[in-house]
Amino acid sequence: MTYFTLPFEPALGLCLAGWLVMTGLLIAARRRVTFTFLYVLAVVGFGLVTGLAAGAVRTTLVAAPSVAAETRPVMLEGWVAGVEPGAKGPRLRIDVHAIAGFSRADTPKYVRLTHMARLEVAPGRFVRCWAVLRPPPAPTLPGDYDFQRQAWFQQLGAVGYVQGRCRGGTLGAPQGWVNQLKVHLSTFRRNLAAHVNVAAGERAGGFAAALVSGDRSFMAQADQDALRGSGLAHLLAISGLHMGIVGGLVFFLVQRGLVLIEPLALRMPVQKPAAATALLASLAYLVLSGASVSTQRAFIMSAVVFGAVLFDRAAISMRSFAIAMIAVVLLEPESVMTPGFQMSFAASGALIATYEAWSHRRAGRERVLGPVPFAWASLVMTSVVAAAATAPFALYHFDRLAGLGLVANLLAMPVITFVSAPMAAVTLLLTPFGYGDVGLRLFGYSLEIVLAIAHWCNDLAPAKLSMPVAMPGLSLACFAAALALVTTARGAGRLLLCLAAAVPGIWLWVASPALVVHWSQSGDVFVRTTSGGLERIAFADGDGLAPLRFSNLDATACSDQTCRFGTQVGTVVLSQSGADQVACEAGVVLVLSLETSGPAERRDGCAPIHDWASIQAAGGFTAHATGKTLEPDPSVGCVRRPWRGCSTDS
Repeated sequence: MTYFTLPFEPALGLCLAGWLVMTGLLIAARRRVTFTFLYVLAVVGFGLVTGLAAGAVRTTLVAAPSVAAETRPVMLEGWVAGVEPGAKGPRLRIDVHAIAGFSRADTPKYVRLTHMARLEVAPGRFVRCWAVLRPPPAPTLPGDYDFQRQAWFQQLGAVGYVQGRCRGGTLGAPQGWVNQLKVHLSTFRRNLAAHVNVAAGERAGGFAAALVSGDRSFMAQADQDALRGSGLAHLLAISGLHMGIVGGLVFFLVQRGLVLIEPLALRMPVQKPAAATALLASLAYLVLSGASVSTQRAFIMSAVVFGAVLFDRAAISMRSFAIAMIAVVLLEPESVMTPGFQMSFAASGALIATYEAWSHRRAGRERVLGPVPFAWASLVMTSVVAAAATAPFALYHFDRLAGLGLVANLLAMPVITFVSAPMAAVTLLLTPFGYGDVGLRLFGYSLEIVLAIAHWCNDLAPAKLSMPVAMPGLSLACFAAALALVTTARGAGRLLLCLAAAVPGIWLWVASPALVVHWSQSGDVFVRTTSGGLERIAFADGDGLAPLRFSNLDATACSDQTCRFGTQVGTVVLSQSGADQVACEAGVVLVLSLETSGPAERRDGCAPIHDWASIQAAGGFTAHATGKTLEPDPSVGCVRRPWRGCSTDS
């Protein structure tokens, strides 16, 4: 994470040299240092330098051309690599073959296009589209999700929209067996999702397709919003539950089948070939499901579990969790900055620590409660622990917690565990005999119950918990350290260590300045009013992204000539025209205008004016409250990194 927070790009050679030096120091410390604290410092230093080197190497390996500025409509040709849902229409990820007017050296490897017309092409198809391309948007709010950085590591060189619709072309599969395999996998995933969408039923077919294949494009937007608002969005991520169904079922079937072969069962431990087969099945599911971060984490932990069976080791432990985290960080270091990585590993680590603490008590509790009540108690504890572990990350990235998230999980997880998971297993068993659709329909019925719970909880608590002050990055680091200490430390002192890390984070959070207004490149204005609530106003017509942390807010239009909002520092005015006159009214501290105006400096006691043209050029505008004073923040768009250059560089 340190690599991505640097304001400059470290030299690759220097990072590699530093890693070699720290490796030597760690080896020497392990052999010669007897003072434990010094050895811990050596390990921490080695981890820090390893992360820097992994980030620098990954940045160099994925380097690909990007569009420098918005283009006129151009003819683009390529293969559809994937389809994602979008607010304005499906978003096509295209493996680019050629773009009119672009040389081969300047042609992006991948682009993402919003397709607003009826979609008539599928993944794997070669297409030709008239498209308007622009660079991936940078964040406009400090600390917000950086799509431009993630686009660099995904080799996504441009985003844009299709004029009209994409038409199928006559060119065959791309050259190279790796590229051809990617196209075939994309086609298979899309066909699988389409089949599941129909077989599981109209109401929950899209949800079932997302769980089976990772393709969410068939899901209704209302269902996705309900799952997010109710705290059940984690079900959409193919993770341990899904990997456990596939790997666990294969392990069970192979093991039971081998037990029936008496000469074999008497001469070898049948659980080992069963574990090897389950590992191969999990690998196949990883590839077919798209290999997201949560799926990678689940697969690596499954691989450690099945590997432990092969080598007669403990299956589930913090060691397997650490191996999974190290592997994901080394393979995709950019993922550490994403909410999915942070929340997935936070929940997994907390649950494993809880499992280890409870494992030695399980036999005694089952004698008192019985296995079924103990299972229900475990479900309740799982929901509580996962919600507590992921809460700091949800507040940092999304500025909210689902109001009834715990209730929704307590109601939905028994359905997922005792109904949906067995139905998914039944589907796998029936598919080879041609009756898989029967299992999928039963699977769909169970998911309809989950969707009903999600909508009920989301509608019952429409106002999500939002904090008046956004959590700073240092506070999140403190809370992450507190979580790490409480899950890894031993003895009664773990709570004291947890508090020692959490208290500074709380203090930094409380002491942070409160956001008053933010004008995003999407054109939306976010204002925190005197009531403490945050309002979203669709004010201008922009093409950028709104902040991720405010994505749950519904937008209202400013239909009047001027719209006034009272804040803790004064009145913020949104003006369509006549901003000069409004700026001099009493109590007005800021005017946001659609008209192009003069400089934004305060003039003779009048409020500063910021117009839409200057906001677009600056990449957004943000102001916080310092006491009773409105303080504009500097632009966040200028860092000297490969994925974003400073304006002075151009």
